[in-house]
Amino acid sequence: MKVKPGISTAHKTLVPSEISHPLVTAEIWKKCGREVAIATVIETWGSAPRPVGSHLVIDRDGNFEGSVSGGCVEGAVIAEAIDIISDGKAKLLEFGVSDETAWRVGLSCGGRISVHVERLD
Repeated sequence: MKVKPGISTAHKTLVPSEISHPLVTAEIWKKCGREVAIATVIETWGSAPRPVGSHLVIDRDGNFEGSVSGGCVEGAVIAEAIDIISDGKAKLLEFGVSDETAWRVGLSCGGRISVHVERLD
């Protein structure tokens, strides 16, 4: 990472564009002593709001940065992540709905996604 004016950590300074990336947020939160989980979209089918590789970082208190989908899916991922922080067991979460209910839960056009959630140690 480039060292420029921004937020200072123990050994480097982060610029605002770097701070907004969920993986950088995870690094900062860990250095501050927060317990953290990372959710990553690993597969999509049909129409999905976020592409493969999208991240959501969550701490024990439910604070989060980034996105893996939106709607009810995001809330479910955050709830699972808090449990994963406690027990340390990674999970693969799969979400998919019919076209009739897709918009209500945040998966447009009946898309499906797989999200891997793990505690960052």
